[in-house]
Amino acid sequence: MSRKTWLVTGGSGFIGSHFIRDSLARDTDLRIVNLDAQTYAACPLTLEDIDPSRYGLIQGNIQDSALVEKLLVESRPGALIHFAAESHVDRSIEAPDIFLQTNVQGTLNLLQQANHYWRALPAEAQARFRFLHISTDEVYGSLGPQGAFSEDSQYQPNSPYAASKAAADHLVRAWHHTYGLPVLTSNCSNNYGSHQYPEKLIPLITLKALAGASLPVYGDGQQVRDWLHVSDHVRALWRVLEAGQVGRVYNIGGNNEQANLSVVESICAQLDDLLPAAAPHQRLIEFVTDRPGHDQRYAINAARIQTELGWRPQVDFTQGLRATVNWYRHNQAWVRAARAAYQGQRLGLPVGAVA
Repeated sequence: MSRKTWLVTGGSGFIGSHFIRDSLARDTDLRIVNLDAQTYAACPLTLEDIDPSRYGLIQGNIQDSALVEKLLVESRPGALIHFAAESHVDRSIEAPDIFLQTNVQGTLNLLQQANHYWRALPAEAQARFRFLHISTDEVYGSLGPQGAFSEDSQYQPNSPYAASKAAADHLVRAWHHTYGLPVLTSNCSNNYGSHQYPEKLIPLITLKALAGASLPVYGDGQQVRDWLHVSDHVRALWRVLEAGQVGRVYNIGGNNEQANLSVVESICAQLDDLLPAAAPHQRLIEFVTDRPGHDQRYAINAARIQTELGWRPQVDFTQGLRATVNWYRHNQAWVRAARAAYQGQRLGLPVGAVA
């Protein structure tokens, strides 16, 4: 019996790579084709050890219609899992056009090609096929001190990144309601864990602290995020693919709200314990000019996925953070390869501001 195949886009990135490893471990009959543009955020070391009989990397752009069509026809996937996206808010402030090209035009192309492919499938394969679109809680905008985003929350994106993801979400919804494409959408909170590109808060602060460099905290550091360990996230995505209702949106959160400053202080505390000779690491904290339009608070109400699919986050934040900090300490070869295109400099500054 031939192996079943999934087509994953953006699988060389942080969450996508964890999803690929988790999925191959769960299902020994699964093969994954990874379409990835291999941009700055894709480290070649991340998936280099996977059995090539079960995993294939295709370097290419999701905006390439001919390539996407070819991969669908040749691999005949039972699911398309769409991670590929430009995702760093600071970079979207500097270059919003790239975010619109990848996140909107790229998603549009995938939807068009997936719809053509799906319609040509036999009835049984049509019934099984799924298009899973991975999105973000940032599409909902910013919360006040109370409340949490549900799947019915109004879209109010405040950054070019969030706006591009909101547009992609709307396209996915439209392709289901207009063409019947069997889609699923997930909107997750802030992820953390190993293999995250060092422009994001936790790896950035960890690596700067290890180097004895100043630790930049935007504004007063009181912006609140709901932190979700990447392993919990990919477990949730597996459940959505297994049993999610077609056309449904599932919010995925860690039930773990932390102010940015608190996260930075927690990293410092972990490093004080691990490397006492360099303590206290909090002396390295430096408050810097805030990001333009910085959202104050995100929080996820994950009741739907908990009730309907039986998923709940399992990783304790303190333990997950310690494991993450330790991973960056002990994987300097990966860090060096990942940082070839980025050395930790400030991105997305307001016009005329000084870092």
